[in-house]
Amino acid sequence: MTARAVYRQSSMPIEDDFARAQQEIRSASSVGTTELLKLYALFKQGTVGDVSGKRPGMLDVKGRAKYDAWSQQKGTSKEDAMKAYVAFVAELLA
Repeated sequence: MTARAVYRQSSMPIEDDFARAQQEIRSASSVGTTELLKLYALFKQGTVGDVSGKRPGMLDVKGRAKYDAWSQQKGTSKEDAMKAYVAFVAELLA
């Protein structure tokens, strides 16, 4: 079953769609850095909520990029972030 099909099944709780989308994206052959950052940010927003803590320093390039991507989702509800994650996975796998 594709992520697009999973997303369209409105009878399933979003948490189930979210979990299934996570499994499906793991099998994707090539996902770019920008897409990975967006997936990370939506995942964190959907599971943890708004970013907290200090922004990593300039020498932690990877940590800083992840923090910045996550902070762009600030204010998005967990449910909306999960829906966006599922939709983005469907888009990537299409």
